[in-house]
Amino acid sequence: MKFKSFFIAVAILLVFNASNSYSSGDYHVEHKNAVVLAMFGTTVEPALQSLINIQTKIEKKFPNTKVRIAFTSNIIRKKWQDRSENSEYIKAHPEIPKDILHVKTPLATIADLQNDGYDSIVIQPTHVSMGEEFLDLHTYVNGLMDMGTFKKPKYKPFYKIALGRPALGTYGTNFPYSEDIATLVDAMAPDAKLAKQEKAGIVYLGHGNEYFPGNGGAYLELASKMRKAYPGVVTTIGTVEGFPGIEDVLESLRLYGVKKVILKPFMVVAGDHSMNDMAGDEEDSWKSILVKNGYEVVTVTEGLGENDQFADIFVNHAADAAEDAGIELK
Repeated sequence: MKFKSFFIAVAILLVFNASNSYSSGDYHVEHKNAVVLAMFGTTVEPALQSLINIQTKIEKKFPNTKVRIAFTSNIIRKKWQDRSENSEYIKAHPEIPKDILHVKTPLATIADLQNDGYDSIVIQPTHVSMGEEFLDLHTYVNGLMDMGTFKKPKYKPFYKIALGRPALGTYGTNFPYSEDIATLVDAMAPDAKLAKQEKAGIVYLGHGNEYFPGNGGAYLELASKMRKAYPGVVTTIGTVEGFPGIEDVLESLRLYGVKKVILKPFMVVAGDHSMNDMAGDEEDSWKSILVKNGYEVVTVTEGLGENDQFADIFVNHAADAAEDAGIELK
């Protein structure tokens, strides 16, 4: 009888515990982390190596973290969408990774991750400066983090979302932009070495922006710090859009008495701007303008992303953003 009573008591206790756990609404959340590399993108196949190099470095640094690529350019994504539906193109280019061939917007990529259970995401832009695309991403992060639920905060679609810094840094006190520029100067050592061997100056072509006046100052500060870091090598920087332009580059070259230059894109990929605006044979290309003005020009069509030390900048910026937000990347 005593044994039977003990058995019944244990059974009642187990039922009570189970029902109590269920009724209390216990909801265990296992946070899953991911990194979204928000890239401007490119349609030039060889230039993809710069982007893939950055992705590979992120994956190597955090082997247990999901890493996805997204393109911020609508025009470039549309071109890849058309290519993904062209069987002849796919057959002719088996080397193109699927996440490039079927690339999506940052928001669509984040949505896919959330649908797969990822709620802690680091968005790492691979942009050079704090321009239009970076500020758009900043808006996305704020909007996604504001998303709540009617019931409890733990049911929110995202636990934490963090935004990394572009190569030239951004505003704020946690990570001074001047230190980011100094790191970038160190990464440019191979260019300075080449210029010294060629007894030439360096002319970088950046993208620039007509709507963000601070961008030009960051480029000029970088050029100034490079001239100090690499004595004997005159570095000048101009942009396709906004200030400083090619006229400002020519003025600087005249002031420093430079006769020969290494002409190279200051962009993550050596894409359309590099092939046409910089190194093209048209009379309005930078190479043609420089030659017309009496300069000997050595063109280097290589994206910054192919420079391992430069690519590491984005890896480190992603790690900084994760640590600052309390996201553990593994």
